[in-house]
Amino acid sequence: MEERNRDRFISWTCYNSSEQKANLSSLGSQLDLLRQRIAAVDRKYAAAPPAQPKPRIEDWISGAEVQTAAGAHFECTRLWGRHQRHGSMHLAELEEWPADLLHAISDGAIPNTTPQRLAFLDTETTGLAGGTGTYPFLVGVGGITERGFEVRQFFMRDYAEEPSQLTALSEFLEQFDVLVTYNGRAYDQPLLETRFRLARMKPPFGRMEHLDLLYGARRLWKLHFESCRLVELETQILGYEREGDVPGSMIPYLYFEYLRTRHAGRLAGIFEHNALDIVTLACLTGIVPRAFAEPLSVKLHRGAEMVGLGRWLRKAERLDDAAVLFRRAIEKGLPDELLWRTMWDSALLEKKQGREAAATALFSELSTVRNPHQGGAFEELAKFFEHKEKNVAMALDMTDAALRLGRTESLLKRRERLAKKQSPARRLL
Repeated sequence: MEERNRDRFISWTCYNSSEQKANLSSLGSQLDLLRQRIAAVDRKYAAAPPAQPKPRIEDWISGAEVQTAAGAHFECTRLWGRHQRHGSMHLAELEEWPADLLHAISDGAIPNTTPQRLAFLDTETTGLAGGTGTYPFLVGVGGITERGFEVRQFFMRDYAEEPSQLTALSEFLEQFDVLVTYNGRAYDQPLLETRFRLARMKPPFGRMEHLDLLYGARRLWKLHFESCRLVELETQILGYEREGDVPGSMIPYLYFEYLRTRHAGRLAGIFEHNALDIVTLACLTGIVPRAFAEPLSVKLHRGAEMVGLGRWLRKAERLDDAAVLFRRAIEKGLPDELLWRTMWDSALLEKKQGREAAATALFSELSTVRNPHQGGAFEELAKFFEHKEKNVAMALDMTDAALRLGRTESLLKRRERLAKKQSPARRLL
């Protein structure tokens, strides 16, 4: 029995020894194969060219990194020379503006300032909704200089660069007294003030007067153009056509793409869009305020412009100038709906100014054709014949004509009073 067990033990030991040798041989083969694969990978990458560095923003946009006490950010400067034009506007005209150009359009808030003290500002943001989650990643400021019109653009290459961007912007604005924007009172300035406060910095706008040109542009052109967007006025008023412009709705997407990829190729279009907006804003500042300052001498080519400006002058109690513009607009020609309204406004203004003949002529013309003010014109004629001409019969006829177009309590009372005043012979007819 013992001999048999010893033979089995020897046999098992020999078997395991053979298996271990086989396993070691297999492991050695696998290691050799792994070494060969690693060598092949090393040869492959040893022959490959070194990885190229990602392009910098400076490779696409002419500018440089700027260091401030709050960090670093990117800036670029563009110059439009005095000899250049932007559409119909010669840029040399910008520095020739009178000091009181903005007095009328600002209702006296900006009585006197030199063109070189005006800062034309526009922002490009990560969204249009505003609020604390919206960042103005690009802020452009234009100024009138001896060399021409210069635009400085402050860009944050990442969110961490915002304090540096805002610091540089605040320092740059110190040389200006008046901020000029387009819809900036409702959007750009409040947004920037929010970013300054979140960065624990004092906003630089408290000491500056602010002219939002959008309101003046709307007064002039909303009756004529379907849209008063800055780009629309750039085309219609200045005659400048952009080529390959980046749509405003795409700008946030392109900035997010840059943050994700760090490829700045498509940022160039955003910088160009921002700069052109600022140049256009400056050129329109030479047109819109002048119309409010010199309404009767400025060249207005459209009747609707004259009406819009005339309404503002009427509201500002500049009634004689408003009356002149209403007359010019009617003579120039207007679409029917605007024509009837302007004739009505003009007639009421002439009456208020004591020019009864001119007012009556307009009311009479309005009464002869179907329009929204026909009934009102008959009623005004009834007042004229009753109080000025003392012609009760004509006043009663005008009142009846007005009642046929619409019954109101005031007309019914007027007819009752006129019927009592009518002569007995007339009442018997």
